[in-house]
Parts: sequence; structure tokens; C-alpha cells
Amino acid sequence: MHTRLLPLLIVLMAAVLLALGVPLAVSLARAQQQQVIVDRIDDTARFAALAQFVTEPAGFGTGDVNERRETLSSELHSYYEVYGIRAGVFHRNDVPMAHALDDWFLPSTGEVRGAFQEALLSRRSHDPEQVWPWERRSLVVASPVIRDGDVVAVVVTDSPTGPMRSRILRGWLLIAAGEAAAMLLAVGAALRLAGWVLKPVRVLDATTHDIATGRLKSRVAVAGGPPELRRLARSFNEMADNVESVLEQQRAFVADASHQLRNPLSALLLRIELLALELPEGNEEIASVQGEGRRFAQVLDDLLDLALAEHSEAQLQITDIGALAAERVAAWSPTAEAKGVLLTGDCPPTTAWADPVALSSALDAVIDNAVKFTPEDRTVEVAVASNGDTSTVVVTDNGPGLTDEELARVGDRFWRSSRHQNIKGSGLGLSISRALLTAGGGSIAYARHEPHGLTVRVTVPRSAPTGETTVQGLTDR
Repeated sequence: MHTRLLPLLIVLMAAVLLALGVPLAVSLARAQQQQVIVDRIDDTARFAALAQFVTEPAGFGTGDVNERRETLSSELHSYYEVYGIRAGVFHRNDVPMAHALDDWFLPSTGEVRGAFQEALLSRRSHDPEQVWPWERRSLVVASPVIRDGDVVAVVVTDSPTGPMRSRILRGWLLIAAGEAAAMLLAVGAALRLAGWVLKPVRVLDATTHDIATGRLKSRVAVAGGPPELRRLARSFNEMADNVESVLEQQRAFVADASHQLRNPLSALLLRIELLALELPEGNEEIASVQGEGRRFAQVLDDLLDLALAEHSEAQLQITDIGALAAERVAAWSPTAEAKGVLLTGDCPPTTAWADPVALSSALDAVIDNAVKFTPEDRTVEVAVASNGDTSTVVVTDNGPGLTDEELARVGDRFWRSSRHQNIKGSGLGLSISRALLTAGGGSIAYARHEPHGLTVRVTVPRSAPTGETTVQGLTDR
């Protein structure tokens, strides 16, 4: 979700910055060009004032006219030398009155000709089109020279745009730098905003995972984030409280029912034993009743063990997993030998945080299950290894194994494969193992062992526990 929300925020902020920056850049370019045009208009107006009396009006001698023409020509040359702008005053018949450079004449076509023709209509030429930094065009401005109401000549300036385009480009670079800085700030703000919005979601996800893995006391601290997510966190905590309460009632009921049924069952089994003494030895019916009674007692014991495993808190301590696994292999070896199964162990020393009693009980259930379903003359292997933050005990058998559908259900309460209903068991052993391991932060997983058999992986953490009742927080840092 973070990878989708963050790019969306960045794109939106980039669009806003572009929407502000592009008009600003265009406005800057137009302002720079308008300033140049205003300067050229002032210049052409001054040259037009000098050119009004260069022709031979009444009352002026030829010497005065030549003197004024020389003055105008000198001004135009000085103007070109200082600013590098070509300028000229041209009669209506295109003949130059004065011009700089001397080899510059009116072209027959083009922008200069258009401006000249427009000025002949007794008005200043229109402003040129906008020149952008990548265009190598000049700016042409033409103003009429009017005497006695008639246009007697036209002043034309042809300005190079290199300096103007450089100023526009520098302005654009400053705008781009400002946009880049604003974009960096926007990215930082987007990161903060995305983190603020999604942090409660991550906390909710982590807490949900904790509850799903058995740490039912985990809760979300409602202290930050958007109001909607704070309400969601409160609702989540209420739901978790209700779920924990219901599960607690269920455990209490199972424990109480198991405990209450054991006494009458024990009394019943005792009476059956007494009754068997009165019947002929080897009576099949009484033997069947006794077998079913013992099976019923075993189921009650397993139910009570499961309820206690789910209810009790793990007593975690640093435990030598290798030594504990080797001890359980030695304890189960006589049972395996009696069945004709070879039980081997590769148990190097490795430490982890675990409840020794709970882990021993879980390994007993797993090894018992492996030996029970492994045919004669086959092998059950127990291997201990450490991998980073966890230690594992892998129990591998060479029995019939499980299908994909059965693997998805293995470990469920009272579940047994339909192919193994004739084998003794209550279907609670692996459920008890999972409950014992989960209480201590461990886990149990099942997989196929090729070419046939089952692999059970028991995992316990090597790092110090943080406490089962840790409350996940929504506070912003």
C-alpha cells in the first residue's frame, strides 16, 4: 500500500508545482521581452525626433540638413557600437536616410519589411512574437517619422536577442531550482504523510498477526493517525477483547468438562474391572468395553492438556536445543526399536529462548507421531540447526506422508487422515504441540518429504523475548 500511496502523492504534488512553475516561467519570459520592446520603442522615438528635420523643410539650408543627417548617422553608429543593435531611418521609397551598419538595407521580405510597411501606416509596428531561449530570432521595432501629419520616413531597429534569452534562461534555472527544492520538500512531506497514514495500518497488521499466532493479549494503542484509523483501532481492540473472552470461556469449559468427566469415568472403569472378575476370562465384549473406556480417558487427558497448554504462559529461558532434542531421541529410541524403526539424531549444541517443558512435550508429540506412522525397517531422523534468529528441530519420517489437502488440515483438533483411522490416537497431539510452541513464540510447520513421508519443522527464536503482552503503539515519532 505504501508503494502505491507514495507515488500518487508525489505525482499530485509534482502536478501542482508544474501548474505553478510553468505559468511563472512564461510570465518571466514575456516580462523580459516586454522590457526590451519598451526600450526599443523609446530608442526609435528618440531617433524619429532627430530624423524629423533631416529632410529639407522650408526655412532650412542645405548645410543645416546635412549637419542634422550627420548627427543622426553618428547617433545610429554610436548606438550600434554600444548596444550591438542595428538601426536605420529609411524614406518611404526604401532609400536610407541614415543607418548603421552602412551595409544594412531593407530586405524585400521578412519581419523587418513587415514592420516597415506597418509603420508607413502612421502607427508603431505590433509587438513581435515571443522569443524563447531556444529560438535565434531578433526583435524588430519600427516607428514612423511624422512631419506635418505625414509619414516621411520610418525608424527601424533590429535587436539581437542573445542577452535577453540568457536572462530568461537564468530566470528559468532559478525557477527550476526553486521547483526542485519545493519538490524535495514535497517528497519529504509525502513520506511523512504516507508514514503517518500507513503506520496505524502496519501496527494493526502486526497486531493481527500476533493474535493469529496465539498472542491474544496483543493490543493496539490508540494514540495517533487519522481519526478513521483511530476508531478502527478501538474497534479492533474491542473485537480482540471479545475474541479473547470467548476463547477463554471455551478453554475453561473444555478444562472443566474434561476434569468433571474424569472422575465418573474412572469410577466406571473401576466397576468394569470388578465386573470383568466375575466373567469368564477372555470375554471379548468386556475387553472391548475396557479398550473404549481407556481410549475415552486418553481423549479427556489430551483435552485437558490442550486447554492447559493454551491457557498457561510459557516460562522462557535460554535452552540448549541440541541437548534437549538428543534427550528426547534417547527417550523414544526404545519405542522405535520395539517397532523396528531406526530413530537417529543429529543434535549439535545450539541455544535458543524456549520453555524446556513445553518444547519437550511438543517434541514428544512430533516424534511419537513420526514413529507411529513409519513402517518397520524405515528411519526417523531428528536434526537440530540454527539459522540467524531462529533454531530449528526438523523431524523427518519415511511413512506414507500426506496429500496437499491433508497438509492444510494437519494440526487441527481431532483431525486424522481417513487413511490412518485404524492407528491409535486422539487427533490432539499435534494441536497440543502447536499450542505449546505458540505460547513461547515458536511455530510448527509441515511439509512433504520426498519420495514419501512427512517433514515437521519446529522453530524457536534465538533472540530475547519482548513479552507476550506487548502493546503495539500508533504514536508518531
